[in-house]
Amino acid sequence: MNIVIYARYSSHSQTEQSIEGQLQTCYEFAKNNGHIVIGEYIDRAQSGTTDSRAEFQRMIADSDKHIFEGVLVYQLDRFARNRYDSAINKAKLKKNGVRVISARENISDDASGILVEGVLESMAEYYSAELSQKIRRGMDINAEKCLSNGSNPGLGYYVDEERRFHVDPDGAAVVREIFEMYASGKTVAEITKYLNAKQVKTSQGKEFNKNSLHRLLRNKRYIGYYIYKDTETPGGMPRIIEDELFERVQHILDRNKKAPARSRGREEYLLTTKLFCGYCREMMTGYGGTGKSGTAYRYYACKSAKKKACRKKVVNKQRIEDRVVLECRKLLTDSNIEKIALAVAAVCEADYDSSAIKRIKAAIQEADTAIENLWKVLERGQAVDMIAERIEKRKQEKNELQGQLAIEMGKQVTFTVPQIKAFLYSLKRGNVNDENNRRGMVNIFLRAIYLYDDKMTLILNGGDRPITIDDILLDEIEEHFEDAVLSHAGCSPLVAAAPPNAKYTNTTSKIGLAVYRNVFALIVEIDGYEGETRLQTKRATYKDIQAWVKERYGSHVSNLAISQTKELCGLAKTEYKEGYGDAKGHFTPKLAAKKEAAIREAFIWFGLIKKDWCRPR
Repeated sequence: MNIVIYARYSSHSQTEQSIEGQLQTCYEFAKNNGHIVIGEYIDRAQSGTTDSRAEFQRMIADSDKHIFEGVLVYQLDRFARNRYDSAINKAKLKKNGVRVISARENISDDASGILVEGVLESMAEYYSAELSQKIRRGMDINAEKCLSNGSNPGLGYYVDEERRFHVDPDGAAVVREIFEMYASGKTVAEITKYLNAKQVKTSQGKEFNKNSLHRLLRNKRYIGYYIYKDTETPGGMPRIIEDELFERVQHILDRNKKAPARSRGREEYLLTTKLFCGYCREMMTGYGGTGKSGTAYRYYACKSAKKKACRKKVVNKQRIEDRVVLECRKLLTDSNIEKIALAVAAVCEADYDSSAIKRIKAAIQEADTAIENLWKVLERGQAVDMIAERIEKRKQEKNELQGQLAIEMGKQVTFTVPQIKAFLYSLKRGNVNDENNRRGMVNIFLRAIYLYDDKMTLILNGGDRPITIDDILLDEIEEHFEDAVLSHAGCSPLVAAAPPNAKYTNTTSKIGLAVYRNVFALIVEIDGYEGETRLQTKRATYKDIQAWVKERYGSHVSNLAISQTKELCGLAKTEYKEGYGDAKGHFTPKLAAKKEAAIREAFIWFGLIKKDWCRPR
């Protein structure tokens, strides 16, 4: 199989050796498993919690060319530690026939392997967040002492080995000149042009522009304030600018200030890449909008339904996510937790002695053997000076190898059975509204969700063979268990041993666990749920309704027909009586039943009425 290698290291606290170590391990894995490496994609000093990585994005784009079949990573957290981005990008790769392979985590290529992968990804994200908290605590301690936290000190300053700030005379002179120029009436454009002409660079070594100059002029560090988060500590920084000059500049900036642009937050849709329409099998994607009152609406919609090619109604985001999370939570039984913990721990244990670690340990053993043999030679009195030199050299090599081993062992993330069980129980007992808990449960248990207007079928991770969304025989599964389905209460989908053609007649519930052709499916009725309508962000006009009916049914409806239907639905006060309705002899035609039905559907679609809501004739 033709594959590419993706490698990254997270921060400047890691070294280029981290990249080299990843590549070496990946190449060894590829060789041992018969894969052909045709390229490398490397991101340096890039966090895995975001997918805004140049080489990573180039790799995703190159997958469209169909020149490689797999992406090999050192371990799964090198691909991403944010499961939302991981799901999105894995889906893109899967669409192009590309799978993600881990060199360190010996995960089997079957359905149970997917379950293990889900747990590992969830725990990696959890420990990433925990590490972030520890880092933040360390930064808080530094901030209390007004020390550098590793960020750019800014033009005019430098940081010593003890993380203390000092004034850089050359940079400080530039800062004073900038403040004085702006206070004297020079514009931002004039100052940037002047600085760039003199080849004066920012603290990041770049040319000045409008934004960088504004940031410099607003920076209270220059009047001695140490700033961390929302806390300002007067006297925490060495001063460069006097208060009077700084305040004069702020006054001019405020006078020329324009309204800031509003930032747009990113809404996470928990079921992205997992939610499918039960009727047409198209993926359902998340959408949002804001009504006239300012209320925000979030929902999932079938792609085909948006093109009027499917009857699936949209579903409220919060409602469907809450129900799916509830069903996943029911699967966290004691027996399931025990089974999952043992499976994941087995993978971690198998991976502990990675190829890199084994190689280093073998080299250390070789050095020990050589040293022992040299001592034996030395005891016989042969070439004392030369042998002693060789022993010292071997000892030095061993020390270096032990250092490499410590680094490699430090990279190793291993989870024990108690740790994994504690993590899974934290999901089970944790706050059901906590986003991390919700993502963890969905990621671990769910392969896909097929949503109808009255039920949903959940395809679970587990079973004896790998399955894909395309080869799931959903109709057969649902038909097979239409009349007799096991109640999932007290049943473990991970340990169920039901034969493929088993018949169950001991329950009348339509809700339960289905095992068919080694595919685990949880069929759940949605009580009182009939789907949603299109969530309106503006009032539908007569033209909107006419266009909708025309596109859906190929027929024209008049304004009068719409008005008549509005009256029947309680949306208008005017009464339209069939026949000659007024003194002028105006004729009101009878409203055709088919047109009335089509207009009612349009009303439902546009959110004007609920299903079957109308005034009796």
